[in-house]
Amino acid sequence: MRKNLNSIIGGKIKKLRTKFNLTQEELAKKLGIPRPSISQIESGQREISASELDKLSQIFEVPMEDLMNPDEAKKKMAKSKHKGKSPYFNKEIFKQVLLYILEKCGARPNVGKTVLYKLLYFCDFNYYELYEEPLTGASYRKITYGPAPCEFEDIIEEMKKEKQIKEVPTEYYNQPQTKYLPLIEPDLSKLTAKQKEIIDRVIETLASLDAKTISDYSHEDIPWKATNDREVIDYELVFYRTPPYSIRSYPEK
Repeated sequence: MRKNLNSIIGGKIKKLRTKFNLTQEELAKKLGIPRPSISQIESGQREISASELDKLSQIFEVPMEDLMNPDEAKKKMAKSKHKGKSPYFNKEIFKQVLLYILEKCGARPNVGKTVLYKLLYFCDFNYYELYEEPLTGASYRKITYGPAPCEFEDIIEEMKKEKQIKEVPTEYYNQPQTKYLPLIEPDLSKLTAKQKEIIDRVIETLASLDAKTISDYSHEDIPWKATNDREVIDYELVFYRTPPYSIRSYPEK
């Protein structure tokens, strides 16, 4: 999957290089990398780093996210991978992650549906960036207030019927808010130590934020920025994150 995304980004860079009448050698000098590296980037054989994307955005005078914004080929790829529920979606793990988050911080007055959406998103995408495998595998759509898990409402309805969770309408600073109260404890035997570590780290760093602040924060994450409105966000975009969002150390190219 990452190779397909590299090819799409590489093709966009090639078009811009041609538009600016630059040779591969000239572009390589501007980036400070060997000429063969440009050829590899344009053909999708070499990953491009966030710092290189930043330099390219300055060279071509376009926002960095525009270099990664899905074109028609990217849209077709996304639709084929995310038609309906994600093929990697693990409903049971999603439930346990949700229950675990609610047990840890669901009682905080700021943690309503919007904050919960973002906590789930960062758990899933941070885990994928670090381990290159799904946590829950949920699909997240780009909406106005940040990433939203596509499967959330169906899962909530199922958990309400099974008396695992209770939905409570309330207010937070005179704004309507939907809270969820866990009626059962999470089955921790279904979560690995490394999964819980990622979840705990997200809760520690983000669970104190209110809905607006965490939404604004999510808007600067490359996966959200590089996706068109209402489209499903591609997990592979985590490998182009910039600080402070990236949680992985990458070797220098």
